[in-house]
Amino acid sequence: MMFLPRLAAAAFLALGTMAAAPADSPVDVPEPEGFHTGPQQGYTPPTLKGAVVLDIDGLDRVVAEAKPVLIDVALADRRPAGMAADKPWLPAHRSIPGAVWMPSAGAAPLDPAHEALFLARVAELTGGDKAKAIVTFCRPDCWGSWNAGKRLVQAGYTGVHWFPTGIEGWQETHETTVVREDPAWAARGRGEAQR
Repeated sequence: MMFLPRLAAAAFLALGTMAAAPADSPVDVPEPEGFHTGPQQGYTPPTLKGAVVLDIDGLDRVVAEAKPVLIDVALADRRPAGMAADKPWLPAHRSIPGAVWMPSAGAAPLDPAHEALFLARVAELTGGDKAKAIVTFCRPDCWGSWNAGKRLVQAGYTGVHWFPTGIEGWQETHETTVVREDPAWAARGRGEAQR
């Protein structure tokens, strides 16, 4: 008969634990009406209206069958604070092989010139085919890849896929490779400096 009080106590403890679950649980994040303009790192919704959300198995299928345009919008590493300017600093961005890296392209707001450049570059990469499979990704819990996917959906792309676990999700079962920033995207800073 002693096990009944223990069972009741365990049930009460479990119920109390569920009630204390954080309000910002990943499954409770709704899609915003527009772009997410808060911090780029944080819980994201489980959905992206107008796009297909992929897990690693889904991404493997899309890569094998559709040969998608892979768009990595992960932020570029910053030089560590306090690091002497005369010390070499050579960051290497690792990503999914074949990805086009456009750091910060998922920012919101994104100024009109950079948004136009992003959309023009995607148009080049897809050959102007708005039905071409495109996968946006970043890091886990990254709003940048969600925003980039939403931006493409709003621009009329119908083959948009979002891979929310991003680079880390890929490297759990696959090798990554070092990629350089997309030259057309990198030129945005040089063009502004010349004006």
